[in-house]
Amino acid sequence: MSERLAPLDGIKVLDLSRVLAGPWCSQNLADLGADVYKVERPGSGDDTRGWGPPYLKDANGADTGEAAYYLSTNRNKRSIAIDIASPEGAELVREMAAKCDILVENFKVGGLKKYGLDYDTLKAINPRLIYCSITGFGQTGPMASLPGYDFMIQGMGGLMSITGERDDLPGGGPQKAGVAVTDLITGMYATVAIMGALQERNRSGLGQFIDVALLDCHVAMLANQNLNYMTSGVAPKRAGNAHQNVVPYQVFASSDGHLIVATGNDSQYRAYCQVIGRPDLATNPDYVTNSQRLINRVVLIKELESIMRTRTRDEWISALQGAGVPCGPINNIEQVFASPQVKAREIWKTLPHPTAGTAPTTANPIRYSETPIQYRMAPPLLGQHTEEILSELGLASKGRAS
Repeated sequence: MSERLAPLDGIKVLDLSRVLAGPWCSQNLADLGADVYKVERPGSGDDTRGWGPPYLKDANGADTGEAAYYLSTNRNKRSIAIDIASPEGAELVREMAAKCDILVENFKVGGLKKYGLDYDTLKAINPRLIYCSITGFGQTGPMASLPGYDFMIQGMGGLMSITGERDDLPGGGPQKAGVAVTDLITGMYATVAIMGALQERNRSGLGQFIDVALLDCHVAMLANQNLNYMTSGVAPKRAGNAHQNVVPYQVFASSDGHLIVATGNDSQYRAYCQVIGRPDLATNPDYVTNSQRLINRVVLIKELESIMRTRTRDEWISALQGAGVPCGPINNIEQVFASPQVKAREIWKTLPHPTAGTAPTTANPIRYSETPIQYRMAPPLLGQHTEEILSELGLASKGRAS
């Protein structure tokens, strides 16, 4: 029996995006087997190529020109250098679009129309094209024409109002997330949207335009916090490392460090009380249900904090895990990759690289049983595959793209 092909084997993606949200989407598509043509500006390429240090190092320990930021989101793609601002470059992209299934771009609204690379133009050339446009605020509304960046959207979209220590405690105030979560979740929503459009195309035979906005995706991902407001009329506030709806579900200080305890239901809470030697806290009417614990959280947490300081972090983790209580340490990223579980899941991978010899990459978390993710290529050098791609598409006679 022949080996099953990757889910998106044979799908061609024209990637006009740069930085993070768009490239995160196209890296997902590439990992799923699509052939992604990363179109870059000649001479400089994707902005993130220069967003270092740190840079990938060669065999002698010297910096290459490949920034770690760029490496994080461009695996399994091929790079073609094209100046889309030139008539020849724009025409070449149109000819590529005629042969592709998907186009991903994150220019400002209407930004590609002047080059003849807008959806209406390309739809006339290729009615099967799925065209995904990622913008800050979407194609409609009073802010549609404005640029959008992850940091500002984290503020505008409400995340920074619920992230960080409580305002009445030292260190309270607005706090952004440690990674560009808005860009990343937008890239994930765009991936899902494209997969849905591909499935629909199997029925209709036609492509369509996909409008994905950072602000929309950001607000959507607030999930239960949105509904906390929508059902109560009260906007949630920063709660530090505590949960807005579950108690105890937070960071505790031990005698030598910190750990997270996350009791997600009443039975886990009862098990927790047994481990800490206070079964009475599980039967106390003020704490017997999560609703009661929420009402009386201040008094309960004060009591728990004093108990948790009596043993070491690892002693608590061992005892709590043994009782089935969700808990864990607070690791730095070095400790994450040293974790036996992360090692067992082979999340750190290494790919051959043309200038550095090898390049590290983080494994895609999708684990298929029959068509596993293939780690085919390290993020490409700028224009590394220009001639190769043009030849494969029958466009070599058009001359050099850069």
